[in-house]
Amino acid sequence: MSRFRSAPSRDASTTPASPSPGPHPVDQRRPLSRIVLFGVQHVLVMAATPISAIFLMSATLRLDGHLTVDLLSAAFVLSGIGSLVQSLGPWKFGPRLPFVMLPGGAPLVLFLAIAQQHGLPTAAGAVLLTAVFTFLVLPVFARLLRFFPPLVIGTMIVIVGVNLVKVGAQLVTGPSGAPGFASPVRLGLAFATIGFTVAFYWLFTGVLRQLAVMLGLLAGTLLALALGQVDLGSAVGGGLLSLPQPLPFGAPVFDLLAALPLMLYSLASMAEATGQTVINAEAVGKEIDPRREVPRTVRGDAATSLLGGLFGLPLMVTSGENIGIVRITGVRSRFVTAAAGAVLIVLGFLAPVTRAIGAVPSPVVGGTALVVFAVVTVLGMQMLSRADLERHSHTIVCAVALAVGLLPILVPDIYRGFPSGVRILLGSGVAVGAFAAALLNVLFHHVRPRLARTAAAAPTAEQPGPGPARAF
Repeated sequence: MSRFRSAPSRDASTTPASPSPGPHPVDQRRPLSRIVLFGVQHVLVMAATPISAIFLMSATLRLDGHLTVDLLSAAFVLSGIGSLVQSLGPWKFGPRLPFVMLPGGAPLVLFLAIAQQHGLPTAAGAVLLTAVFTFLVLPVFARLLRFFPPLVIGTMIVIVGVNLVKVGAQLVTGPSGAPGFASPVRLGLAFATIGFTVAFYWLFTGVLRQLAVMLGLLAGTLLALALGQVDLGSAVGGGLLSLPQPLPFGAPVFDLLAALPLMLYSLASMAEATGQTVINAEAVGKEIDPRREVPRTVRGDAATSLLGGLFGLPLMVTSGENIGIVRITGVRSRFVTAAAGAVLIVLGFLAPVTRAIGAVPSPVVGGTALVVFAVVTVLGMQMLSRADLERHSHTIVCAVALAVGLLPILVPDIYRGFPSGVRILLGSGVAVGAFAAALLNVLFHHVRPRLARTAAAAPTAEQPGPGPARAF
């Protein structure tokens, strides 16, 4: 089985000049104050995802304010628990890499579709069924990991990165057609935040440079406050504590047919978890055996989703959002994302802090996200650069997978003429690109060589075998 090693960083400020006999940087324990500070940086960048996911649920399903607060609290707590599981890796759960977990994305869309068609109890039951289904099919999927070489994973990560950049861009512009969409003020705040981040990274060294992402976000928020673009009303009022409520929609209803789209998506989610695990290991420079570590990541996803389903949340998935922060800052310790998980759990219970984070303007968060998410794309390109793209077969695999994977990202309504279930599955560019890359890799690099060997070994009229030759 091949193993993956990341290319060593050339930044002397974040990488030691020579290897040390101590633990790998991903396993190093830093002073608690620094760990918490770096963890807060992860939280500030990623907090917009659970907030926007729950607000979208509330708006789409017309949930009341009290239920929305309960779900937001649960989203923070479960994101924190999942981040702890993936970072610390208890027993066979979690790869012990600097990971965070979040709701949102395609699983949220599928959850909303099931809830609208069959009701919220059925949607909650679908999450629970999918988590169990993931545990059941994981042994089979683990045997297929040999069909995911760097060529496939690199292509997948590029698609993931482009999709994340699109998410960041939507935070900057706001919803299409909404008042103020892509206004000069929104774009100005985003570009200013990017400028602040670059300036801090250029000016500072050491710890301050490693905190450039958080400092840029804070500077952008202060600028937005000076321009009157921060809604302070949402950060005040309300109670002090917010406790997640189990089974907020009542007893779950288990309907296999209704859960089928989410269960099918879980296969794509496992493929995406493969790419996330390998690229995370690349970012921290740690050798891993994907056959051992990827199942640990998937188990962490499934366990957190099983718990999240009991609190009314959609599937929880390992996120690639924080990988860009790891690469930019050079802080590779998994205890930093574990600290981020602990902070998220605390935020889930402290309503005022949650509201304060929610008051950070989305263009500022989006500007930060654009930089961090684009780094994920760069990591995918780095992996592809080692995949020998000079081979024509590698080029066609990468090109076709990128084409079909990027198509629904660049043209979101391209499959609107298809049935809803098919449209949801095809609309996930990451899933389609991953399956296309894996399938083409099998056809070109497994099936075709085997057929060629069979044809070469078969007796012909010119090269007869042991028996009498026959001409056909």
